[in-house]
Amino acid sequence: MTASPRRRHDGRNRAILAIDTATSRVVVAVGTVDGEPLGLSTWPAEHRHGEQLLQSIERVLGEANIRRSRLEAIVAGTGPGAFTGLRVGLATAKGLAHGLARPLVGVPTSDALVEAAGLAEGIATSRVVLLLPAGPSDRVVARVGTPARLVAGGGELDGLHADDVLVAVDLDNRAPRDEVARGARARDGLGAALLRLGAARLATSGSDDLAMLVPEYVTLPRGVAANVGEVTWSPDPR
Repeated sequence: MTASPRRRHDGRNRAILAIDTATSRVVVAVGTVDGEPLGLSTWPAEHRHGEQLLQSIERVLGEANIRRSRLEAIVAGTGPGAFTGLRVGLATAKGLAHGLARPLVGVPTSDALVEAAGLAEGIATSRVVLLLPAGPSDRVVARVGTPARLVAGGGELDGLHADDVLVAVDLDNRAPRDEVARGARARDGLGAALLRLGAARLATSGSDDLAMLVPEYVTLPRGVAANVGEVTWSPDPR
């Protein structure tokens, strides 16, 4: 588990919490309501997303001197990503938002990674072409302003421009080293990017409906249909 340097926060001030479980590393970040990072923790998921998530949230909040009651909102990365990881992360974010009666903001993980890549490489986000794994051989391609799409097997990437920069996240041994290195740098900036994008959403268009916010899965387990259904939340008994 790795953590970024933290600075103490006035516990009386409001903050936002960001959670992402879409990639091979779980990310928990806390920041000001303007999206300035205050603390970050990240660790390899290894299919054990739920084992350390709540403990890490409490530790990050404690080290930044932030009480749960002072959280202004919860930001959740919504993928694309694998089924189990996204389900655990979004369920945790929804539970916190519901229990604390705070707004929940869903931010596509791909959007945050593109923003982080642009900042890390010093290029416009319009030049970033993000590549993510979708099972053992397929890939997801995402870029600003266009829906993510699936590329089957080792298929060629079409529609690329001469100045595009490929950023491969979690594609070790499946993409060129320079693309993988850019992907690692983008993933390092994921927490900060989620905070910035989440804060911007809160300041402009507001929050999401807890019952209707769903993740974007790259693959589903056998027998699980890709249907979107409304979830009923019971009242807080407190």
